[in-house]
Amino acid sequence: MKYISTRGQSKPLSFSEILLGGLAPDGGLYLPETYPKFSQQDLNSMQSMTYPELAFHIISNFIDDIPKNDLKAIINKTYTKEVYAFSRSQQKAEDITPILKVKDNFYILSLSNGPTLAFKDIAMQLLGNLFEYVLTKEKAEINILGATSGDTGSAAEYAMRGKKGINVFMLSPYQKMSRFQSAQMFSIQDPNIFNISIKGVFDDCQDIVKAVSNDLDFKRDFKIGAVNSINWGRILAQIVYYFKGYLAVAKNNEEVSFTVPTGNFGNICAGHIARMMGLPIKRLVVATNENNVLDEFFKTGMYKPRDSKNTFHTSSPSMDISKASNFERFIFDLIGRDSKKLNELWKSIDQGGNFDLNQEGIFEKIQAFGFTSSSSTHEERIRYIKETYDLYKIIIDTHTADGFKAAYEHTDDNVPMIVLETALPTKFEDSIVEAIGQKPERPESLQHLEGLPQKFEVLDNQVDQVKTFIRQQV
Repeated sequence: MKYISTRGQSKPLSFSEILLGGLAPDGGLYLPETYPKFSQQDLNSMQSMTYPELAFHIISNFIDDIPKNDLKAIINKTYTKEVYAFSRSQQKAEDITPILKVKDNFYILSLSNGPTLAFKDIAMQLLGNLFEYVLTKEKAEINILGATSGDTGSAAEYAMRGKKGINVFMLSPYQKMSRFQSAQMFSIQDPNIFNISIKGVFDDCQDIVKAVSNDLDFKRDFKIGAVNSINWGRILAQIVYYFKGYLAVAKNNEEVSFTVPTGNFGNICAGHIARMMGLPIKRLVVATNENNVLDEFFKTGMYKPRDSKNTFHTSSPSMDISKASNFERFIFDLIGRDSKKLNELWKSIDQGGNFDLNQEGIFEKIQAFGFTSSSSTHEERIRYIKETYDLYKIIIDTHTADGFKAAYEHTDDNVPMIVLETALPTKFEDSIVEAIGQKPERPESLQHLEGLPQKFEVLDNQVDQVKTFIRQQV
């Protein structure tokens, strides 16, 4: 299995060769040359698999340069009930991503049982173990540079803390995360973890990461790697739980639909790939908040990223993103993997412009990929949190509430709908109290998180300041 760049100007590489780097040298994102295909018979054979067995069965199709026994050991080490211990009380931690039935044909896929209580843990824990394996084998070191709107950062830091040969430099938007999210990251005192708070929004942080990654000399000299969802390893790990969700609810080989709260398009990109692999998905519903650039695209065919001044700070802050990095991967597939066309489109985006896929009939193909979309306001999030609690005694976080609103708008009769949970509600306590008048349950080990000492640096929105900071620490 070789990996190619969406921009078409980097040579095909193996999984281990692309794992640490993030962006391809030509500025594109890596994808496998072809997607493995699974038949209905294959799906039937997966029904009785545990999560680690399912993960190995799927992931081993994409990784052929790590010995099978080693890969299986890494996966088994990652997906344990001890790591994913924060499962809702009525469910089993060993399921890793248990399904929660809300009502007939409507489910939540619980993805927030890991150490940072967010879906990012599912992929990041695996990525941390893969990084450690490859670095040890190559006797190498890496300085991870990432950007977070709230959950990626803590998931990465908890996965990488204390790991040999790894430093983490995580950029986040200054004072734009929830109190819990900030404390979860900034309270980490491990010497290999560096939190950098950027005076700007998430897109500014992401642009800095890309700018540093595109400085090939700096990237080489300071061994810069990436853990954002631009890293293919993240997407690969997320594909697994789409299969897990499908197998949990589809009893007669029927199609199911998934609704995915998304800002950077990584989580739902994994769903797109699962569908390309043969998973019977009818709809992939993109759920956004007031930063509704993706919703606008799937309704109009116009992709118009916004600048930081026009990106809103909302009560579902992990989706406060107006330039979705992983969108490039989907568009690459949509246009038939035409790298020349992709470069034309992203040249406009990289220059602060936009593009319209109604030309040449490209947007008409969207329907064949199953995508549709929705957006939400703060008032709607609060209403869905309250309604879900009043009717079903289930507390959902603000991002999952965006998902509920979108799911209800795009539900089909007799087609199971699965909403992907984003985080446990305690991460967004203020909004939960506003909605239902009480604080959500919090794990005992995190009761006093916001009171812990915090360690972080505040920097201006400037690439050179971040480079200087990295130089000073390594």
